[in-house]
Amino acid sequence: MAVAKRRPSIAVLIYTASVVTLGGYFTFASVQGEYGLFRRIQIEAERGALQSTSDLLEAELADMRNKSMRLSDGYLDLDLLDEQARDVLGYLRTDEIVIR
Repeated sequence: MAVAKRRPSIAVLIYTASVVTLGGYFTFASVQGEYGLFRRIQIEAERGALQSTSDLLEAELADMRNKSMRLSDGYLDLDLLDEQARDVLGYLRTDEIVIR
């Protein structure tokens, strides 16, 4: 007696194709989608660059606040005032010689 080969029904083929297609889609979306792995790596790199820029600006702001405080009416640093007058206005003392 010969055993007849059964072909799988069309429903099983459609179900299998659907599962494979959905699995492929979700795998692709999790790697390259808007919220995927590559986008997360890109966002982390941008965050690191922005954090270093923020730290640099914060240090510059602290320096400016320090100089502003030292030139204020309540606390006057004569050395800083002399330095700023020389730098901005080009002032010199009478006993100095300028070499350029």
